[in-house]
Amino acid sequence: MGDDTETGATRTDGGVAADTDRTGTQGRDWNLVTRASTAGYRLAYLSVFVFLLAPVVVVAATSLSDANTVAFPPSGLSLRWYGALLASGPWIEATRNSLLIATGTALLSTTLGVAGALGTRKLDGKLADFVTGIAVVPLLVPGVVLGVTLLIFFSEFGLQQEPATIVLAHSLWATPLTYSVMRATFSRYDWHVRDAALDLGASRLRAFREVVAPNVAAGLAAATLIAFVVSLQEFVMTLFLSGRGSRTVPVKAWNSLRNSLDPLVSVTSTLLVVVVLLVLLAAGVAVGLDRVARDAG
Repeated sequence: MGDDTETGATRTDGGVAADTDRTGTQGRDWNLVTRASTAGYRLAYLSVFVFLLAPVVVVAATSLSDANTVAFPPSGLSLRWYGALLASGPWIEATRNSLLIATGTALLSTTLGVAGALGTRKLDGKLADFVTGIAVVPLLVPGVVLGVTLLIFFSEFGLQQEPATIVLAHSLWATPLTYSVMRATFSRYDWHVRDAALDLGASRLRAFREVVAPNVAAGLAAATLIAFVVSLQEFVMTLFLSGRGSRTVPVKAWNSLRNSLDPLVSVTSTLLVVVVLLVLLAAGVAVGLDRVARDAG
């Protein structure tokens, strides 16, 4: 009897030990799988980051080349083309046009996006989906179609080569994006705070300016930055609507590359990338880069 009890206890102890070993092995296997998955994810993330960053690095490197044409890798480093840019009237004019048009587009698109988001913030369900679908229709129209259509329309008024016309054209693509950003931002805002300001006698404009705007500053910054970048890089519509005095950097670069590989294209492109980074940095310092990224997404 005693031997049977001891044997049963031994078997029980052996079973527990075996289960413990199996659990430990499974735990180690799971840890290995987790580590491998994490390493694979980081590698994929790094690969995508390098893939996206590589063209910028190549352009920046070619802007520092001392050769007479675009060459990578550069045979030597020099700032001669940056000096040549300062002495090039057409490129300075194109850069100025790009910045002015992008600024105008950002202001107009953000204003329209905020107004639209405010007007539709109480909508929900299928009606909200329908309005959002209508708002993003311009994004689905090819740039060539928009460019030709706007060229014909504005030509009736003799405005086909004006910077203001290009601002309106760029806003067709930028406004749906700013609207989407601000609608998402307003959906997370506590509107009881605004209502309290109205109850205390503030006008709607003052309540928005002093109560709502400071609390949605990250969304406003994200929307403005997106519109600015969209306008800065837009090419197709601008090609149809720009003239000798309203060409932007993308159009000027396209015209230059048709004839030769001009290093000034790389110089101007690098400077525009720096401008975008500075704007992003300023927005991050002002309202917090993490908040800007969250509202932009």
